[in-house]
Amino acid sequence: MMKIYPVEGRLVRDPVTGRDVTGPTEVPEDDSFWIRRLADGDVTDVAPKTKASDGGK
Repeated sequence: MMKIYPVEGRLVRDPVTGRDVTGPTEVPEDDSFWIRRLADGDVTDVAPKTKASDGGK
């Protein structure tokens, strides 16, 4: 299994559930659907960076 993350501005639906991928999702590594979505840039396998605190400024 691998974890995929949505890319901002892209809408991808899980082909099994039909639901939008809105957060980290575990998917099979050898699934051709997710391999294509990764190649097309619709999802990523790298966790998004979190915004650092601005120190209250």
